[in-house]
Amino acid sequence: MSEGEAIEESDEPVTADRIEAGLRALGLAAGDAVLVHSSLSSLGWVCGGAPAVVDALLNVVTDDGTVVMPTHTGYSDPADWENPPVPDDWLDEIRATMPPYRPEVTPTRGMGAIPECFRSYPGVARSRHPHYSFAARGADAERIVADHEYDFGLGESSPLARLYDLGGSVLLLGAGHDSNTSLHLAEHRGRYETEVVTGGAPVLVDGAREWVTLEAIDYDDSDFGAAGEAFERERPEAVARGRVGRADSAVVNQRELVDFAGEWFGRTR
Repeated sequence: MSEGEAIEESDEPVTADRIEAGLRALGLAAGDAVLVHSSLSSLGWVCGGAPAVVDALLNVVTDDGTVVMPTHTGYSDPADWENPPVPDDWLDEIRATMPPYRPEVTPTRGMGAIPECFRSYPGVARSRHPHYSFAARGADAERIVADHEYDFGLGESSPLARLYDLGGSVLLLGAGHDSNTSLHLAEHRGRYETEVVTGGAPVLVDGAREWVTLEAIDYDDSDFGAAGEAFERERPEAVARGRVGRADSAVVNQRELVDFAGEWFGRTR
């Protein structure tokens, strides 16, 4: 949606104050730990753009809470790239020359304007995983992003699992369960056969660039929408739905979602 279309379709400017009011109506409050999946365009015309959304989130949860966002990069083995793929005769050169992942400077890819803005906010900490990094700010930020292992980057050593330990929530701000990364943690915990795949990415090791090998399960988000719908249908008490700006949004109990989806994947996959 263009900016002009957003203005035409909005009854009023979506200000940081209006975003704050919408978030509080969903039940977010000071001290909460919340993982945010977002779509800036779905909110309508936001006065100030992505920083207004980040400011509103931080004001609602306060420094006693923690805001977390996925800041995935696309840093991976170019042999696995599909959107778009690159010629086979480029692969070795890409592997040899791609700059290393650096939490302070490496941009997000495909995450949207809000996480890209958030990652460079003062006081934000970002995890070390070159592909599946997360950024966090607030009371438990360091605990959430620390010790993010390279292997199985959305599993038990990930920020997703640390948020689960804290009893946090997921905010779907104009986003759907199809982009809900907590369901990847449920993939790790579901009792069904999974395949392990190997990739790689460039990182800094003792200040020097090094290509590291990464293992992961073969993540599959094709049924995440169905899993989320089943969860909301069967556990309505664990979900609060409403609108923030023009965006259909929800706050979801992450622990209940992961537990439900792990069992659901075990039955349906």
